[in-house]
Amino acid sequence: MATVTEPARETPLVAEAEVVVLGGGPAGIAAAVAASRTGARTLLLERYGFLGGMGTAAMVTNFCGLHAHINGSIQQVVRGVADDILERLDRLDGLNPPHPVKDPAGGPGTAAQAYDTSAYKLAADDLLQSAGVDLRFHAIAVGIAMEDDGIDAVLIETKSGRAAIRGEMFIDASGDADLAHWAGAPCAKGNADGFMAYPTTMFRLANVDDDRAMTEGKPNLSALIAEAEGDYDLPRKTGIINPQAHKGEWRANLTQISRDGAPIDGSDWDDLSYAETEGRRQVQEYFRFLRDRVPGFENAYLLETAPQIGIRETRRIVGKTVLSGEDVLSCRDFDDRIGCNGWPLEQHQKGVTKWSFLRGRGYHQIPYSISLPDGVANLLVAGRCASTTQDGQASLRVSGPCFAMGQAVGTAAAMARQAGATPATLDVAALQDRLIADGAFLGDASI
Repeated sequence: MATVTEPARETPLVAEAEVVVLGGGPAGIAAAVAASRTGARTLLLERYGFLGGMGTAAMVTNFCGLHAHINGSIQQVVRGVADDILERLDRLDGLNPPHPVKDPAGGPGTAAQAYDTSAYKLAADDLLQSAGVDLRFHAIAVGIAMEDDGIDAVLIETKSGRAAIRGEMFIDASGDADLAHWAGAPCAKGNADGFMAYPTTMFRLANVDDDRAMTEGKPNLSALIAEAEGDYDLPRKTGIINPQAHKGEWRANLTQISRDGAPIDGSDWDDLSYAETEGRRQVQEYFRFLRDRVPGFENAYLLETAPQIGIRETRRIVGKTVLSGEDVLSCRDFDDRIGCNGWPLEQHQKGVTKWSFLRGRGYHQIPYSISLPDGVANLLVAGRCASTTQDGQASLRVSGPCFAMGQAVGTAAAMARQAGATPATLDVAALQDRLIADGAFLGDASI
């Protein structure tokens, strides 16, 4: 590859904090709030002009993994900072009640919860500002400066030029393990063959006949897609359509983006560029299909396409513990638990989504050690890039467990700094006590 030589330069140090969080998705939101509430001067860096991560930028409009099916009923298992977001959304009239997510195998299933994206942005702003977090939007992280075995500063690009943000503790909530990767921590990507979960371009519709769509359209969606074979270009044969918080508005999780038959690599800028236009092309085709063939959508119009393609999987750190799909499905307990998750394995394979629901009590515990990258003393990781197998990541990547992980690592970063410890040597029992005191649910030994 040809190169261009850049002159050496001194990068201005524009801010310092005790805890620096990269990424404003659910993991980053919860991490920043928790760190600040635990007494650390906290700064959050976000590339967009709003928070929410894939939940807003990719317009997921659905919280997954907040709930689990326990003893015959749906119960919320992710609490704490997640409750603060839900309360604010409810006050803004931007939150639906939990809706059922059925198990194709006939099991008890679980629930998800739809929200309005604009309300989520407002709720997240209010939560972080009320917690005293220093919010820095429109900041794209491009590298780091190391000192000994830890990170000294994050390098960012802004409209005002290149800058550096120095911290004592760092939290990687980038979704792509950017800080861990730049710091040289071991990372994995995809499975042994390089396969990664297919991404999706989300879209929303308005003027939908809710009653007909719910009773005649949604239950028959897969059959209607199959009947349309040959008349439309619909690469994904199963999908999800659900009503939103306001009458006549629906979300569509239908597209499946590939390039020359292979999944998109969301950590490759060229793949991302291709994926955006391909995703919008598929949106047009699925929208045409919905209007033509799906009851309730005859008079619908395209309300919005997501600002960016929805990425499900890129890099994962290889940490002290690697959470597996079997750990999830068997509802495994961990001594270093810092939260819970009840979401099934949601594996986006060619043409279809494969669902594998949890056995037994309905949730597993999340171990603290999946947030600890190898070889970087002052870094914690939370979100879809935590230490998992690909199967484990197919469950743990959704918003519910990301909130739980984020709250845990934000609290841990502040506590480690106060104790003069590293995250890896932190007293985990003390961390668990603090999380419970702050409203988190770590599991119930009686279940």
